[in-house]
Amino acid sequence: MEIAIGLLAIAATVLGGSWLADRFDLPAPLVLIVVGILGSYLPFVPEVALSPDVVLLGILPPLLYAAAIQTSLVDFRNNRGVILSLSVGLVLFTALGVALFLRWVLGLDFGVAFAIGAVVAPPDAVAATAVGRRIGLPRRLVSILEGESLVNDATALVSLRTALAAAGLASGVASSGVTFGGVVLDFAWASVGGAAIGFVVALIVSVLRRHFSTEPAFDTVLSFMVPFAAYVPAEELHASGVIAVVTAGLVLGHKSPRTQTGASRLSERINWTSIQFLLENAVFLLIGLQVFYVLAEVRSSSLPAGRITLAAVGTLVAVLVLRPLWVVPFRFLSTSVLRNEAQAPWTHTVVLSWAGMRGVVTLAAALLLPGNTPHRDVLVLIAVVVTIGTLLIQGTTLPTLARRLDVRGPDPREDALQAATVLQAATRSGLDVLNRLDDVDEATREILRSRSEDRLNQMWERLGPRSGDADETPSARYRRARMQMLQAERDEVLRLRDEGRADHVVLRTVLGSLDLEETMLDRIDDQESRLAESEMLPVDTIEAPCEHLQITDSCVEPRTPEGCEECLRDGTTWVHLRLCLQCGHVGCCDSSEMKHATAHFHETQHPVMRSIEPGEAWRWCFVDEVVG
Repeated sequence: MEIAIGLLAIAATVLGGSWLADRFDLPAPLVLIVVGILGSYLPFVPEVALSPDVVLLGILPPLLYAAAIQTSLVDFRNNRGVILSLSVGLVLFTALGVALFLRWVLGLDFGVAFAIGAVVAPPDAVAATAVGRRIGLPRRLVSILEGESLVNDATALVSLRTALAAAGLASGVASSGVTFGGVVLDFAWASVGGAAIGFVVALIVSVLRRHFSTEPAFDTVLSFMVPFAAYVPAEELHASGVIAVVTAGLVLGHKSPRTQTGASRLSERINWTSIQFLLENAVFLLIGLQVFYVLAEVRSSSLPAGRITLAAVGTLVAVLVLRPLWVVPFRFLSTSVLRNEAQAPWTHTVVLSWAGMRGVVTLAAALLLPGNTPHRDVLVLIAVVVTIGTLLIQGTTLPTLARRLDVRGPDPREDALQAATVLQAATRSGLDVLNRLDDVDEATREILRSRSEDRLNQMWERLGPRSGDADETPSARYRRARMQMLQAERDEVLRLRDEGRADHVVLRTVLGSLDLEETMLDRIDDQESRLAESEMLPVDTIEAPCEHLQITDSCVEPRTPEGCEECLRDGTTWVHLRLCLQCGHVGCCDSSEMKHATAHFHETQHPVMRSIEPGEAWRWCFVDEVVG
């Protein structure tokens, strides 16, 4: 009963703390850490011991997997050089720097000092993702941070294990048995073996999904098994369970559109989002709950309080300083020596060098230190100070730093433009297949063609101005009316249910179809609200991917700047305006009733038009069907 009440209290506190953070626009990790610290001093709050086995086996694998399946394998591969530099080179560099400092301050054996250095070295996947999502960093920067934090735990844990063995603290391993060659082989096996095990697990799951995954529930349960199925065998074979989980997640996330049904992907996304929310926020609460008990144990230490304070604060400063000391020279090496032209702006490098928040893995790794480790309680305190200190200092100042340096995430309007062009290509492929089908009657063919065009026009309508109901697009009017219809339909279904006039299974099927349609409409409304609040599309994102876009001027004088030429003449209504870049004709988009811009192309064969909606600078080639 106590365990059940404790779990319920943790879940309720996570929900309440997250709600408060959202209400007052504060970082949820910091709010929950503060709540945990305050809770640890309350007499009625029982001690919640954070066991390293619970963290490393129960919490870390699902959190890593939830992050990995959402991480792009393509982006990970494209940024592998930077990710490996941070997840391997920076971890070892930080561990060495901290080891030298603590050896000087506390007089520790180098093996013990390097062990605590490995403990505090890796930034946390949960912290990086939580803060990065909140402040809206550029996608490449987020991909690097996620990739780093997914892999660096493996480097840290292998380094910790090696350091403890070198110090003679690992059970069954003598310090004389640790050699440089053995360390290299251990690290190689941890990396290659973990990746191989993760790939095999992903392959097996992919085969099972193709042959047996006909129900979303089956697929969801299978997905829940994956992180543990990868982590446990890897750890049993002394490979890296972290790399095994990350590899399995990256591969399965990349393959999911081909191996899962749409319903299974939707179910998996919803379930893992819920699990990730609960676990990652509970992690920060648990960190705060350890503070009182860690301080209580340190009071019995033989070391002076001033020396302990110097060691803890100095280590915090060291991890804050060592990261930019690695990141900045690495960028210089990549750009000046290796001539890497694909480097991000220097402002991104500055933000990257300050995004090193630690998390639960640091604390769990500290608890892995054996009981006979010299000054173990002090070393655990150092890990707690570094974890909370980096979250408080970097977590609160990183948004300000990003704003001051004008490092912003992707423009939602640019995303909308890219989504529309991708869907344009996909729709064209679908219509090509439809045209080749001989067993489809003309009425069905016309319905399918109309639905494809409506879906595409709805995507294009997300662009353009939004200044009130007077400018409501056809898709927006459809959604508003359809939502009212769905509510009436649901009320009628519930009336039939209450009167007992239909079977429960049948009613559940009907309600499910209504709920799915409402979810899709709500999602589109949410995307459009973010578009309405976004800044205009920056001009420097324009590209010229085809010959017509390259040779065409970016703008000409419009013949009728006040609106669509034909609509003004005939009294019809337009939605968005398009300008022909050859003759200056102003026409209306395909969401408009008459589609005068497309009609003008078919009449004149002028290949390129551009949007002349306020703040939009994109162009469209009718011939090659690409955007610039």
